[in-house]
Amino acid sequence: MIELTAAQVAAATGGRLHADGSVVVTGPVVVDSRLVAPGALFVALPGENVDGHDYAAGAVAAGAALVLAARELDGVPTVVVDDPQTALGELARHVLAEVRGAVRAAGDELRVVAVTGSVGKTTTKDVVGQLLAPQGATVVPRGSFNNEVGLPLTVLEVTPATRYLVLEMGATGVGHLDYLTRIAPPEVGVVLAVGTAHLGEFGGVEAIAQAKSELVTGVQAGGTAVLNADDLRVSAMAPLAGPDTTVVTFGTIPSADVRAEDVTIDRSGRASFTLRVRAGVLGAAGDLRATVTLRLVGEHHVTNALAAAAAALRVGVPLADVAARLGEATAISPHRMAVVERPDGVTVIDDSYNANPDSMRAALKALAVMAGRDRRSVAVLGEMLELGDESRTAHDAVGRLAVRLNIKLLVVVGDGAYHIHEGATQEGSWGEETVFVPDVEAAERLLDEALRPGDVVLVKASNGSGLWRLGDRLAAAAAVVPATPAEAAQ
Repeated sequence: MIELTAAQVAAATGGRLHADGSVVVTGPVVVDSRLVAPGALFVALPGENVDGHDYAAGAVAAGAALVLAARELDGVPTVVVDDPQTALGELARHVLAEVRGAVRAAGDELRVVAVTGSVGKTTTKDVVGQLLAPQGATVVPRGSFNNEVGLPLTVLEVTPATRYLVLEMGATGVGHLDYLTRIAPPEVGVVLAVGTAHLGEFGGVEAIAQAKSELVTGVQAGGTAVLNADDLRVSAMAPLAGPDTTVVTFGTIPSADVRAEDVTIDRSGRASFTLRVRAGVLGAAGDLRATVTLRLVGEHHVTNALAAAAAALRVGVPLADVAARLGEATAISPHRMAVVERPDGVTVIDDSYNANPDSMRAALKALAVMAGRDRRSVAVLGEMLELGDESRTAHDAVGRLAVRLNIKLLVVVGDGAYHIHEGATQEGSWGEETVFVPDVEAAERLLDEALRPGDVVLVKASNGSGLWRLGDRLAAAAAVVPATPAEAAQ
């Protein structure tokens, strides 16, 4: 974070100063006392299981210069606020506005790109970051820092040297993105898809669409809304853009401004396509084209790549550079279609960070493509959380799809995922083609005995199911799959 005095922190947050106002915060802003560095600002957040206030003294002993808290703390330099989480957001809003102003005064710009959607947010923001980083200093969230705490922490990493700030914006209810865009109004707002993730919390898909549309209305005047033309609920958001907002669409349909043509998928599950940009998007007289071959595994990443390309093009990255960098981009955040080859000849696709019906379908299709007809496909699937009343139907449909895709072995893990097993059985799976096990440990024991050289194994579930632990174990001591046959030969 930029250096701020305790008095400036108090002014930015509307807090009451219980410290020497000249104390300077020179380090990072953290909410975990274990991450304190010299000069840090520690934000004492209350939680369900622990209260950050109990760790404030330890944070100061470890080097924190100041604490943002809801009450006075004996012997601890503190800015007292009504709500530390809200104050964290206000501090981030203040710092970003200050840095933007300073950069603009120096004759340059700090561009903010925000990404939302029911699926693909994290991978897309990772790709956007990789497209922008060669252009200038870029801040990108770690993992899925996309909520009322994670987003401000990311924003507070900016300095006057920052030229691009990439943000992932998540929502579990209407109004969430409105709040996040007030903290960090983006020049470019990307909406990927309206799906059924968090359906139980929203109460319906129309509420999800309404929530995602808040990114469109939150784009800064003169900015760009980047919308998925292949998703009717997303493309319908175009009229919500402000009068000074440019709408750019991406997708595979002919009307998309930034689109993929002639898409092919190789046996490693990687897509190649022609990236076509409509005349006018970049000010060119005619359509522009470039060839792209992705390292990312799964046909669904074509959508993510197009979204990232559109965003990068709108902030000035040349098309040739966009195409080349897309071919080099990887899924940086863990447990997201991470493909590894084990020494025993088993290929592991670890996509265990999160799951919803849309991403389950995409991952199962990628598994089927990678296994083809000559390798055995194995799907290890856990529960998709937060689906509400649709949970049983959605899990049942996943099991039926696994049978239709001719997945050779389906291992369903945990009671919450049982209806995947039930759906596969009802669809026509028999014998040992689908197996239900109660927990991760039982799944690991089964796979230890069942896996053989040549198998392709997908591990997929919502993060809260804990199946990511199995993903780690299956991939242990494995080498990352090389990007191309040429690299494999080196």
